[in-house]
Amino acid sequence: MSSETPPTTDEHPSGPDGLPLVGNQLAFLRDPYGFMTSTAHEYGDIAYWEDPGGPVYQLNHPDYIEQVLVQNNQNYVKGDRFQNVLGPITGEGILNSEGAVWRRNRHRIQPAFHPDRIQAYASMMTDATEHALEEWIDGETRLVHEDMMELTLKIVARALFGTDIDEDVDTIGSALERFMEASESLPQYVLPPSVPTPARLRIRRARADLDEVVYRLIEKRRADPTDHDVISMLLEAADEDGTDVSTEQLRDEVVTLLLAGHETTALSLSLTAYLLSKNPAVETRLVAELEDVLDGRSPTMDDLGDLSYTERVVKESMRLYPPVPGIVREPVKPDVIGGYRIEPGATIRIHQWVVHRDPRWYDDPLAFRPERWTDEMEANLPKLAYFPFAAGPRRCIGDRFAMLEARLILATIYQRYHLELVPGTDLDLMATVTARPRDEIPMTVHER
Repeated sequence: MSSETPPTTDEHPSGPDGLPLVGNQLAFLRDPYGFMTSTAHEYGDIAYWEDPGGPVYQLNHPDYIEQVLVQNNQNYVKGDRFQNVLGPITGEGILNSEGAVWRRNRHRIQPAFHPDRIQAYASMMTDATEHALEEWIDGETRLVHEDMMELTLKIVARALFGTDIDEDVDTIGSALERFMEASESLPQYVLPPSVPTPARLRIRRARADLDEVVYRLIEKRRADPTDHDVISMLLEAADEDGTDVSTEQLRDEVVTLLLAGHETTALSLSLTAYLLSKNPAVETRLVAELEDVLDGRSPTMDDLGDLSYTERVVKESMRLYPPVPGIVREPVKPDVIGGYRIEPGATIRIHQWVVHRDPRWYDDPLAFRPERWTDEMEANLPKLAYFPFAAGPRRCIGDRFAMLEARLILATIYQRYHLELVPGTDLDLMATVTARPRDEIPMTVHER
C-alpha cells in the first residue's frame, strides 16, 4: 500500500452525480471510456456514486487495485453484476464460478496451459496463420477484425479441443457477436435478470446457436477422446467423491474457453494493426527486426527471445487498448480502501483503460511507443499499473497462450504484408466484456 495510510472514515469519496433511477449507467453506456477517464481525472484515486444496483467505487490507483485483486482477493467476488452480464452465455465456467467450484474447475483445466503444452501449440499457430494468408491478395481490402476473429477461433479450437471447426466458425462468431452487442444494452444492467428484455432474448438465441456446436464437440470427444485436448481432460476428471463432470459443466467450460481464448487475442491483433498503420516508424522497426531474425522463414517458439521489439509492440498495444477494459468485484466482508470503509453490496470498478493511460506511470501516455518497455521502466512501474490479464489468483489462465499467439501471428503477417488503413476509418470501441470495435477495421494489404 501507499506509505501513508489515510485514517478510516465512514464518509464516501466524492464522485459524479447520476440521473434518477438509472444513476450513471446511461452516462457510462453513452461514452464508457470518456466516463471512466473523466471520473478518474476529476475525483482522483477513488470515486463513489450510487447506481440502481447500489453503491459503486471506482479505483484508479495501482495500490488500491492490488489490495482488491491480490492482497485481499479472498474477500472479493465477481458479484451479481458480472454474473448477470456474462452468466447467461458462459454459465459456471472459470470466468464466472467462485470459491471451491472455481478452484476445482481451474485445477482441471490448468494442464492445458502448462508451459510444455503451450510450446507445442506454437507451430499450430503459425501454420494456421500461413494458411489464412493464402487467401490474401495483394492490393485487396480486408476486414481485419473479422479475419483475426476467424483465425484465433480456429486456433483455439484446434489447440484446446483437438478439432477443426471450419464449418462452424460463422455460427460461433455470429453467436458471440450478438451476445457482445446485446450485453451493451442499458436494461441489461438496470432491470432484474428475470425481465425478458429484447437484449436478453437475443442472448438466449445466441446461446442456443452456440450450444448446438458445443454439445456436438463434447459428444465427438466423448466418443473419441485424446490425451491432450481440454474436453478429454475434463471427461477424465472426477471430484474427490468420484462424481464425473456433468455435460452442463463441460459445456460451460468449453464456451468460456472459446470466448476468452480467441476474443481477446483477436482484439489485441486487430488494434495492434490499427496502431501500426497510424505509426509507420514503429512498423518499420518491427519489420526490420523480423527480417533480421527470421530472414523470410516462419517464426518458431525458439525465435521469440530474439523478437524483443515484437513483444514490446504487443505489450504497448495492450497498454493503450487493453482487450478487457475493466474489471468488477464485490466485497464479501467489510474492507477499508484508501481510508474509506467499503461494505458488502458495493460494486468495485477497476479500469485497465484508465490506469494504463495515467501520466503518473507513463510518459506521454497516449502515444504508441513500444520502446518505452525497457527493463528499467518495468522495474520502476507499480505492480498494478499494467494488468491486461488482471492479477492475483483470478489472473487469466491463458495469458501465456495469448502472448505466444499474438507474437507469432503478428510476426507471420508483418514479414509478408504491410497493412494500410482505409482513409476515413474511425475507431469506436464498445465497452462490454471486451473492448470490441463497433465497426469493422478495413485495411488494404500490400505484399512486401
